[in-house]
Amino acid sequence: MDDSEAADAQRWAQRLGVGRSELLREALHRHLVGLASELDADRWDEEPLAEAESAFGEVADWGPAEDWSDWADAAG
Repeated sequence: MDDSEAADAQRWAQRLGVGRSELLREALHRHLVGLASELDADRWDEEPLAEAESAFGEVADWGPAEDWSDWADAAG
């Protein structure tokens, strides 16, 4: 990291009330999570869910099993 970036990191760390190392660790962690999520998206495109794995999605489309809206005034 160059001197300008190091100074920016120090200012942000002070502003946030954390150590510079903690700020940089968190930044690296977030970046790595973002990269991993890009790989997950690629894997999803390469290997979509099998029919059995997507069966629960159809159940979610059914909506609630019963309509309880008429019970809204039951609590008093």
